[in-house]
Amino acid sequence: MDWSELVAWRRDLHRHAEPGWCEFRTSALVAARLEEWGYQVQTGAAIVAPEARMGVPSDAVLEREYRRALEWGSPEARLAPMRGGLTGVVGTLDSGRPGPTLGIRFDLDANDGLAEPDDPAHRPAREGFRSIHPSAQHSCGHDGHTAILLGVARALAGRRDWRGRLVLIFQPAEEGARGAQAMVAAGVVDGVDVLLAGHIGANAREVGQVIPGYQQFQASTKWDATILGRNAHAGIAPHLGHNALLAAATATLNLHAIARHGAGDTRVNVGTLQAGELRNSVPARAFLRLEVRGDSEETLGYMAERARQILESATAMHDCALQMERVGYTSTTPSDPDLVARIAEVARGVPGVTRVGGAPDLGAGDDAVLLMQRVQQRGGRAAYLGLGSPVGGGHHTTTFDFDEQVLTLAAELYLRLALAHLQPA
Repeated sequence: MDWSELVAWRRDLHRHAEPGWCEFRTSALVAARLEEWGYQVQTGAAIVAPEARMGVPSDAVLEREYRRALEWGSPEARLAPMRGGLTGVVGTLDSGRPGPTLGIRFDLDANDGLAEPDDPAHRPAREGFRSIHPSAQHSCGHDGHTAILLGVARALAGRRDWRGRLVLIFQPAEEGARGAQAMVAAGVVDGVDVLLAGHIGANAREVGQVIPGYQQFQASTKWDATILGRNAHAGIAPHLGHNALLAAATATLNLHAIARHGAGDTRVNVGTLQAGELRNSVPARAFLRLEVRGDSEETLGYMAERARQILESATAMHDCALQMERVGYTSTTPSDPDLVARIAEVARGVPGVTRVGGAPDLGAGDDAVLLMQRVQQRGGRAAYLGLGSPVGGGHHTTTFDFDEQVLTLAAELYLRLALAHLQPA
């Protein structure tokens, strides 16, 4: 199979990085290619339930990013169904012959708030495909994921030796665990018998390594918390103020001191704390972005409850008000063992695969789990694969990069996995 265009596709996507719910150009490009190859293409509210989205940017940000996609050359007719943050694409190809329905899911979005370095030591800068978006960077490999799935889409569209139905899911807003829930609510995977997902470089750092199915994911809940106090002159009348900054600092310190749960692995992180207005005024507002994680719904529930108690108590201590919005959520589910065994068998026959197996723990979360759970709850099977590659400075860092050899290897693997499920026995 000719996979020669994968690198060019990945680099174009990397250069035009777009954050979650703003993947307008990316989605339009994917939709156009799938239509060209004969897929039935769905975008907009047909595949993303608007009311089920989480962590949606403001209307002003969505409109700004929509306009950016137009400036980057995306046709307005293609973008229109996505306006307002209804990004993502589902492509369906029916063989016309009875058989199973196979779904393959990868993510589209870049990381928000990162400015990619213009440093010759960083390969995307050195080789001319550094992000031109001033505050978005593909620092988790989703540009590679999209290129892989496009390659598989084209390869399968050119074959007629399979039966059943193929559903390709290009998911928006994975970062922050915001997008999959809306696709579940829209019924995107309700007819899927087998669902495959995966990730580049997640506890798999060697090109040629394939993890045939992670068994453990971190469930996670994410909030935006706003603490509202009252301004007062810091010299004349500090006693009249209600210090939102101190409330936020008190909460942050105590959040990171939550006793860990004995039944499993847990995490907590405050990633953003912004507060205050003037040097000489008691701060009236503070804003926090935070998350908690657990390796089960039990441990996640414990962390979420303790976090909420701490935020409420710290706010009350300083006579402030608290507003909390849940902006992301994902759960945990194991890859199905019989499917993992089949994936391992297929992977061993892929040229370039040198090692099959490794860490069963992803070490993080991914809201693909919500799609996997939906398939499993309806009697289907699902698995999430690891695709080996070094990752530069690490995921979610400005020096992230991956070895582009993984693109060819992964596309060939997913093509063979698709045919293993869709070809007649």
